[in-house]
Amino acid sequence: MANGQDFISRGNLQIQVINIRNNFPIQNAKVSISSKGEPERVLEQLTTDSSGQTENISLPAPPEEYSLEPGIYQPYSEYDVLVEAEGFKPLNISGTEILAGTQAIQPAALTGDEGGTPPEDPVVIPDHTLFGNYPPKIAEAEVKPVNESGEIVLSRVVVPQTIVVHDGAPTDSTAKDYYVPYRDYIKNVASSEIYSTWPQSTITANVLAIMSFTLNRVYTEWYRNQGYDFTITSSTAFDHKWIYGRNIFESISQVVDEIFDSFLSRPGVRQPILTQYCDGHQVQCRNRGWMTQWGSKALGDQGYSAIEILRSFYGNDMYINVAEAVSGIPASWPGYDLTIGVTGEKVQQIQEQLNAIAKAYPAIPSVTVDGIYGPATAASVKKFQNIFGLPASGVVDYPTWYKIQDIYVAVTRIAELQ
Repeated sequence: MANGQDFISRGNLQIQVINIRNNFPIQNAKVSISSKGEPERVLEQLTTDSSGQTENISLPAPPEEYSLEPGIYQPYSEYDVLVEAEGFKPLNISGTEILAGTQAIQPAALTGDEGGTPPEDPVVIPDHTLFGNYPPKIAEAEVKPVNESGEIVLSRVVVPQTIVVHDGAPTDSTAKDYYVPYRDYIKNVASSEIYSTWPQSTITANVLAIMSFTLNRVYTEWYRNQGYDFTITSSTAFDHKWIYGRNIFESISQVVDEIFDSFLSRPGVRQPILTQYCDGHQVQCRNRGWMTQWGSKALGDQGYSAIEILRSFYGNDMYINVAEAVSGIPASWPGYDLTIGVTGEKVQQIQEQLNAIAKAYPAIPSVTVDGIYGPATAASVKKFQNIFGLPASGVVDYPTWYKIQDIYVAVTRIAELQ
């Protein structure tokens, strides 16, 4: 494990605090950051703004090269985060990971402190899968058989709104089930299983494999057909490592936002391919034809594109496909960017959604709902992008469109139910 003297580099961290009940940001939350296991030695004290976010701070981390080759040294530093806000239970997060030269985002969802309720359980982030010891994937067929009648529960590939994650092995009836937005699930798994310092093509290839595997579980209703009431597990022996409350990395988050409706296909096969993999260093793959994560990193270093990396492992008949629909959103991507000079119904819809979001995030300027994309709408979009970690172009491109849909649903749906 790396010691304090190895922390010669730095990485960035921002904490984002919301109310777990309605997804609204919590302003003036007090955030204390300390080295893992040393809560009394506070390194930073921060306060959240009207968007529930702290300023971005720089923290010591091990050298970047530790994360670029397999080795014995822990490539990330770990911090404990204590979040306190009036009217809410304090939340302790242990093990927030910081990698050299990258941006980490630590979510913190606080629960209301109704008198006499027990304190919140701490969030404990275990070792990254590339550094810790986890059981290897049990090999499965990459294409699942369908019933002899030819029926399958879903007739088309749809990106689900929510993934139900069973936090343990399938047969562990004591494990909790968590309802997780699909993109948040993918970002969490990718941040748990690869390093954000890797080449973008490698990150993209791994994200595609994670999404295709996940959508195979959704499409075939794999666990529900076995009598369970969840979509997927957090066990590496069966599925992927998902960690409740862990931090994610911006470079991974942005890739997911750009391609979240994609999956991997083979000719003549309707279902997403169950793309299995191993790290290729601590755990060797059970089958030929699986991707190795360190191998994908080496190919990325050589300039391979994401699809070239995937085909190197899974074969040349692997293709990137796009889901037919995204569920749980008010409107699908119109197929073109909204930018200054564009007019019409889609612009009006985005203006209405931005105004609804601005009620929860007052830093976002409200706009006149006139269906005309002018400088005021662009400024509102730019602030939205700033808050939610998107490139601040002021243009509603594909990732921004779906992020607006996502946040709009998050801050309005629960309000409507109450």
